[in-house]
Amino acid sequence: MKRISASKVENVVFHTLNTCFLLLLAFITLYPFWNTIAISFNDAMDAIRGGITFWPRRFSAYNYQVLFNTDAIPRAFFVSVARTVINLVTGVFFNALIAFTLSRNEFVLRKPFTLILILSMYINAGLIPTFLLYKNLGMYNSFWVYIVPGIINAFNFVVMRTYMRTIPESIIESARIDGYGDFYIFIRIILPLCLPVLATIGLFVAVGSWNSWFDTMIYNSGNASLHTLQYKLMEYLQASQSQSRTASDAMGLSMASQSSNMVTPMSIRAAITVIASAPILVVYPFMQRYFVVGLNVGGVKE
Repeated sequence: MKRISASKVENVVFHTLNTCFLLLLAFITLYPFWNTIAISFNDAMDAIRGGITFWPRRFSAYNYQVLFNTDAIPRAFFVSVARTVINLVTGVFFNALIAFTLSRNEFVLRKPFTLILILSMYINAGLIPTFLLYKNLGMYNSFWVYIVPGIINAFNFVVMRTYMRTIPESIIESARIDGYGDFYIFIRIILPLCLPVLATIGLFVAVGSWNSWFDTMIYNSGNASLHTLQYKLMEYLQASQSQSRTASDAMGLSMASQSSNMVTPMSIRAAITVIASAPILVVYPFMQRYFVVGLNVGGVKE
């Protein structure tokens, strides 16, 4: 009885300490973003005083009103959404198509093509040759510079091919006996079985496309109609660091004399950070469940 009681006490102590540690870790992780939300909904001049923790001290939505009253933010938001959706569809579909092709043993050239794709992960010509290549291809100051370079990704291809090679061969052989071609097998059999890895790669592609701003600075900085939301965030961050009204005015931020109708670099930075992060935070919980889904659900076992 004493041993059982001691074991129960140890379990209670362990689970209590473990729960407290995880709660502390979650708080440390989530608090910076929650504090950013509180600042973004606080009056800009009042936020300068500091001391805002969990809730806005003087609630105001003027920061968001200023951002969405300018043409730059809605246009940048649309560009980011269009870029993310197109990259998601093309990146997942074409990488899966190539992975299926190069995973088939009957394809004679699978080894040299696979080697070429894998070498692209380790060999890079550099920024200047890449810039000249995109410019010669007519993608400079063009929306296509966001799409074409990301259609094929060697890492995504390797992950998908490895996943597809574990699919029981009897499933594909049964489809061939029934007279179905490769494309039908890919669309109707391979893609449904690969839904977990497709969702995982799709999330990687979507997050990478949504958060990217460096390619905008290199290739489309001179075309304001193609600026992405993350690039605008980078501009506002630079303005907040310089604390310069000139930089803020140059980006279309209106400054008024009344404290209730005034924005500051800190308040604008907080508001646009929330705007840029919200879509991914909304989508991620719906995609996370695919990370742990098994491969052969409903498949034929060897």
